[in-house]
Amino acid sequence: MEGTNLIPRALDAPVLDHIADPLSRAVKGAYEAAGPFGERLKDAAHGVWLRHPLHPVFTDIPIGAWTTGLVLDAMSDGDESMERAADIALGVGLVGAAGAAITGLTDWSETNGRSQRTGLVHGLLNVAATAMLATSYILRKQGARTAGKACALAGYGIATGSAWLGGDLVYDQRIGVTHAVVDSPDTFTRIAPSADVADNSMTRALSGTTDVLLARDRGRLCALAHPCSHLGGPLSEGKMENGAVVCPWHGSTFRLADGSVVRGPATQHQPCFEVREQNGQIEVKAAD
Repeated sequence: MEGTNLIPRALDAPVLDHIADPLSRAVKGAYEAAGPFGERLKDAAHGVWLRHPLHPVFTDIPIGAWTTGLVLDAMSDGDESMERAADIALGVGLVGAAGAAITGLTDWSETNGRSQRTGLVHGLLNVAATAMLATSYILRKQGARTAGKACALAGYGIATGSAWLGGDLVYDQRIGVTHAVVDSPDTFTRIAPSADVADNSMTRALSGTTDVLLARDRGRLCALAHPCSHLGGPLSEGKMENGAVVCPWHGSTFRLADGSVVRGPATQHQPCFEVREQNGQIEVKAAD
């Protein structure tokens, strides 16, 4: 049992925050320095246009290519054509690793706490793995295939360990999955008095497990899930801006009318409710 506590303890080491915090600020600062273009580039790297994080799309490329390369290495037995194929597979993996690094670093910059520390270690391991695979590629081109194969195997082992941390970020710490899961009643259900939502204002309304952001934008009443889909931020504590709500935690912006993403880091749209007013009461139900 003692061994199972080693990883959480390592991820709670204060020294990781001393590295992670300034690096995170530097990444966000680089995008901000590029102005509107940087903002669009950042949203593209997050995967806003895909409605799905872009990082997992790239991570499959190096793992698949490097696995293929190792299999070809094992089967080549001096066959030059198979050796060339193995080298090509390693090269494809290195290109994919560059895309995974850029998108992963962008997503990671919008995390904090244990998730940020876990992501830092995950990223450093991936850098080490990629460096080993790049060294393997160079050695192969220089004719040192035995040493190249050894470097590739070592790098692949490091990448596998890093992948475990990546899985922990998704499945345990819920990074990259929607946090806007709330109960949506099938029929109109009272959620708040109409008087609670003045024009050009918003508030949180709770009814059992139905957690709703109510907003009245230029006379139009809108209802979205209250927790932000990115990391569960309280949207009611954010601000209204040009027919949208801006999350106070990381700046994800959603249209009030339909919950669509205007600006990341959120990639999944915010769930939207049908809403109406009757007898001085606001009622909501699941959108069709």
